[in-house]
Amino acid sequence: MKQRIVISILGILIYSTINAQSRESIIKDPSYIWGEGKGSTVAEADKNALADLTSRITTHVYSSFDIVEEETTDGQKVDSKTYVSNRVKTFSHATLSNTEKSIIKNEPDAHVIRWIKRSEVQKMFELRLFKAKDMVESALRAEAMGKVDDALRNYYWSLALVRSLQHPNDARYTTEDGESHVLMNWLKEKIDAVFDDLTITAVRRRNDDVDLSISYRDKPVTSVDYTFFDGRDWSNIYSAKDGYGVLELAKGNDSESYHVKIEFEYQGESHIDKEIESVLSVVRSIPMRKSYKTVMALDDNEERTANVDYGQNFSKISDVQIDKPQEITNKIEVYEETLNKVLASISSKKYDANASYFTANGMDIYTKLIRYGTSRIVGDVAPKYYESMGGVVARGLKMSFSFKTGIRQAFVEDVIFYFNQNGKIDNITFGLGNAAETDILYKGVWKEDTRRAIIEFLENYKTAYALKRLDYINTVFDDDAVIIVGNVATRMVANKEDGGMSYMGNKVIKHNRYTKDQYLQQLKRCFASNEFINIRFANNDVIKLGKGGETYAIQISQDYYSSTYGDKGYLFLMVDINNPQKPQIRLRTWQPEKDPNFGLYGPGDFK
Repeated sequence: MKQRIVISILGILIYSTINAQSRESIIKDPSYIWGEGKGSTVAEADKNALADLTSRITTHVYSSFDIVEEETTDGQKVDSKTYVSNRVKTFSHATLSNTEKSIIKNEPDAHVIRWIKRSEVQKMFELRLFKAKDMVESALRAEAMGKVDDALRNYYWSLALVRSLQHPNDARYTTEDGESHVLMNWLKEKIDAVFDDLTITAVRRRNDDVDLSISYRDKPVTSVDYTFFDGRDWSNIYSAKDGYGVLELAKGNDSESYHVKIEFEYQGESHIDKEIESVLSVVRSIPMRKSYKTVMALDDNEERTANVDYGQNFSKISDVQIDKPQEITNKIEVYEETLNKVLASISSKKYDANASYFTANGMDIYTKLIRYGTSRIVGDVAPKYYESMGGVVARGLKMSFSFKTGIRQAFVEDVIFYFNQNGKIDNITFGLGNAAETDILYKGVWKEDTRRAIIEFLENYKTAYALKRLDYINTVFDDDAVIIVGNVATRMVANKEDGGMSYMGNKVIKHNRYTKDQYLQQLKRCFASNEFINIRFANNDVIKLGKGGETYAIQISQDYYSSTYGDKGYLFLMVDINNPQKPQIRLRTWQPEKDPNFGLYGPGDFK
């Protein structure tokens, strides 16, 4: 026993000596910038060491930092040293890369040293500039598709990153025409140009509800977010879709105009990227005067025609004719009569549609639909009817849904009604939207029935999450489905050969694998804790697999919103559609961002 104690003490002494030597060599080496921290736990000591390191980095870069704006906090001027320190702090913790760490003394009197090569400090700023340019590319793609919300968010967040750089006015961007621009100035111009190309028209007012027509470059905007002054206060964020938006005014509002502000900062969503979140917290907001739009008001029951063609939409291949299913033009009276009565009950806000219009399943979904916030019909009621899988589908109806809680308060959705052969409503779903739907419809090499089946599967999928349909989700997932949820984590590489040192700060994806039952239990808790959930899809990439018959791999960009949370990421589904009426999900993965090593999950990652 004594021998073991002696060996243990000797081991501790050797460990301390190694770390002490490492500390001395680091402090004396001029190629390093270092910081130390102490605390009762290693975590506390490490936090203090990072703070000390950040302070020393600030001193290192201070003399070469360009001060490009005069900021104030509570009316007090921020001195230049604080200005630099605030920006350097945005690199700490989650985003300070290539930082090394050594535990000099363990708990309970922990002592930690952190250090970084001086040459790596410049790389920090270079990587941030690279990220800013990458966000510009995302914004340009979003603009081309009419996704104004994504375009403005990426442009503005890119601008915030550039303004946090060491030499912001030196950052340049080369456009496709070969012209080089000062990135900070160019981004402001791009944001203003987006506002200039947005047109908002009030087209209908019923009591205190106003329908909006929103166009971008003379086409219905794919998506845009906004707030408005309702006559008493500014609203939370409302989301428009495919050219349709709404205002919900305070009772008795008789203003001559409505004041709308286009959202561009997205402070409430910045938590999805810790680097962005930290930068937005220290970089002063830029007022964008063109984000404010004045919309001519309407009297109650007044209507106005918008100068926009709703037959147009933003698509990737505008010169290709989409092969859509043949619209039914005869024998639709029974469907029209039923749907008109259901819509009349929604318009009257009585919602007591006759149960005889529905199957049991259809009535259950209708009940969930009318409880999905405060719902009302938007735009013209002129649905079109198509045959599908032995029944009839009514498309072309839009509804808005507003909620009491959450940063986002209202959404506009396409609402699709499915009739069985007996003319009863058997299902109701939310549509994908023009951009996501078009991506699939362009797959001309596939049978039309296949394309329709994929669209209807995705519409059922997104609706099941919105209406909290655990029954459908349980049915659509195969019992042996592989379900992987990825979240951003921080890599710690321990047990290095050079004295217990480790690298921290590199963002990686931590993968959590669930069984079907575990995933459903997680969803059940999520559904119970949120007033609402809303999912939007865009940028589909659908691949038919070489085996399994009608089995498809679907990569899709997903925006997820709830009353307590919001994020953006990438969904990958492997779906068996050999029986179109009973699709089966064999594999589901979700990741918040593209992995730096392999990008997005795809069929090649799962053999």
